Amino acid sequence: MKFRKKPVVIDAVQWTGENLLEVVRFTGQYARPMMYKWEDYEDLVQRDGLKISTLEGTMKASIGDWIIKGVEGERYPCKPDIFAKTYEAVE
Repeated sequence: MKFRKKPVVIDAVQWTGENLLEVVRFTGQYARPMMYKWEDYEDLVQRDGLKISTLEGTMKASIGDWIIKGVEGERYPCKPDIFAKTYEAVE
């Protein structure tokens, strides 16, 4: 059998390496805010990469990846080539 993906409008933000605050606001994820000052968290992300908590566990987002908010409110990274093949901008 073959299946077609249902048309779904999603929210997404692209991780540029320079927009950590935007990504944190979008995902609502800030690694252990009680343990890290913001500057320390920025340093941690620069050193270890951006990590996104997903339904399948923690995934690392590379610069250029899109962070998607799925239909159930879940968030996950998506490689830019897959994003371009799967999604198009809407007004």
